[in-house]
This record gives sequence, C-alpha cells and structure tokens, in this order.
Amino acid sequence: METELLNIFDDDRKQIGVASRAEVHTKGHWHETFHCWFISKEDNRDFIYFQNRSKDKKDYPDLLDITAAGHILSHESVMDGIREVEEELGIKVAFEELVPLGVIDYCAEKENFIDKELAHVFLYPSHHQLNEFNPQLEEVSGVVRIAKEDFYELWFNGRESIESEGFKIINGKRIQVRRHVTKEDFVPHEDYYYRRILHSIRELETEKC
Repeated sequence: METELLNIFDDDRKQIGVASRAEVHTKGHWHETFHCWFISKEDNRDFIYFQNRSKDKKDYPDLLDITAAGHILSHESVMDGIREVEEELGIKVAFEELVPLGVIDYCAEKENFIDKELAHVFLYPSHHQLNEFNPQLEEVSGVVRIAKEDFYELWFNGRESIESEGFKIINGKRIQVRRHVTKEDFVPHEDYYYRRILHSIRELETEKC
C-alpha cells in the first residue's frame, strides 16, 4: 500500500508529478483523496455515520472517522473513489447517488507523518440499516451513527460526551454497541472541515423541505 502512486500538487494546487504514498506522507505533498459521508433521517432526526478504524491500522487505530475514505491513485479519476465505499463497508453505491460538496483542503501533522489532502467530499443520503454493513476488517472494525446535532454540540459547544450506537466486530462476532464518546474518540480533523460537513447537511435538508 505504501508503494501506491499518487498525483502530487504544489501549494497553488497545480500538479507537479507523481510520488509513492510513503513519500507523500513523509515529505508532505498535497494529494487527492475521496471522502464519503453517509447520512440518514430517522424519527425526524438527522444522523451521521462513522466508521470505526481497525485497531491494526498504522494511523489513528480504533478511532471513529469518515464513513468511507481513501486515496485517489495517480491513474484514477475522482469517480473511481466510489470503490472505497464497497471496499471498506460492503455497500454498493452509484457515484450518481452522491451529493458533491467540492474540494476541501486541510493539513494534519504528527510525528513522521504529514497529511496534506485535497479531499473530494461527498454526502450519501443512505437508507441502509446498520446490519447491512459488511466492513473490510483490515480497515474497518465497525460502524456507528450519531445524531447530527449531538455531534455539533460535542465539537463546537463544549459538550463533554454524546451517545453513539452501532456495531463492532470483535473476534469475528458482530457486537451491538451503544456508548458515550468524546472528542478523543475521533480522528482529529480540523474544525473548519466538520463545520463544512455539518453546514452542507443542513443545506441538503433545507432543500428537501
């Protein structure tokens, strides 16, 4: 996986070449990714779905993250990113069903790892039940849903914890989970990224009304 080739870009978002995934995260090259957020409306409440990253992942193990996401390889188009949904979650989704939010760029750094993404972000209004998800265990160990307003309160209004519900696969068994989570349970994306996602969900719901 570290040898996968990605297109790389300068600070003006102009492509400057191709590099391995390992080099991209070592030298901090801008590169393209695909983000897909599953959302749903149940009992008049809006929910956001988060994947639980595998505990064996090199980066951010066992934390909650974008429903499905991955790198766009050098030979791929943005549309090819839809493969991540089926690969990670076992759910078939057509690219035409996605709601595009545009490109969101952000940078995250930790020791020996620089992640500078040009993220092509999409919403997917889902009608799938939690028992329909069949995650790829090397990548994803479970899926939970969280009420949108609860997540907003957690991230921006100082709420200490919120409830999540879903499942986790432990030793090959699917276990139903309902637990309170804090900010520390999530991959640390920038505030402006989450604001953009939450704002877009509100806009989409307004358009439906």
